[in-house]
Order: sequence, then structure tokens, then C-alpha cells
Amino acid sequence: MNAILPRPAYEDSLMQITFPDDEPAFDGANLTVRFLARVEGEPVVCAITAEALEDHFGAESALEAALMAAFDKGRQRIRSVCAEALDQNNGEGVVLHSGLFRVEGMEPDRGAAA
Repeated sequence: MNAILPRPAYEDSLMQITFPDDEPAFDGANLTVRFLARVEGEPVVCAITAEALEDHFGAESALEAALMAAFDKGRQRIRSVCAEALDQNNGEGVVLHSGLFRVEGMEPDRGAAA
């Protein structure tokens, strides 16, 4: 019998949200890493800030290499939180800031104790 595992947030979405395996892109002007989501089949550009990657995914600096490595490390959680944000804003592109990863319900792997 298969064990029941928690599902990623994007599977619980009211919309069809997927994330292609396209490579993310560093945006040095805005200190973000941009990535693509598909909402109901349509491409939507999303991003995560350098601050969020430093605070939650271990980026040691805002340099491109450090941010890209942190994005790769946290890709599943980033996608999960992004899908929740997309679901809440009707599929409009989002920029994921550090504080969003501390919002209850946006962090599916966090236990009840803080």
C-alpha cells in the first residue's frame, strides 16, 4: 500500500498551474530570479527576490551564481508558494518576497511548532 504524502500546493489550486522545466533567468537590475509558470496553459512570468533566496534558501550573496544555486536548491518550495500566490491573485504574475515564505499556509513543509 502506498504511503500518503502531502501534495504540493499547486496540485490543490483552483486553476491549472504548471511549471515548465525552462531555466530560470537572473535579473540583475531588479535583483530577482525570473521563472515561468503556466496558468491554464498561458505563460506567466514570475520572480523571486534575492532577499528571499538569501533568507530562505541559503544564497550567500546577491551574486548571480549564488542566487541561481539557491533557486535550484529551493525549486520545489518556490514553485509551491508561487502556485499559492498565483491561485490567490487569479493567475497574474507574482514577485515572491521574503515575507511570503513566512505566511501561514504558504509553507507546506513547516510544522505547527515555530
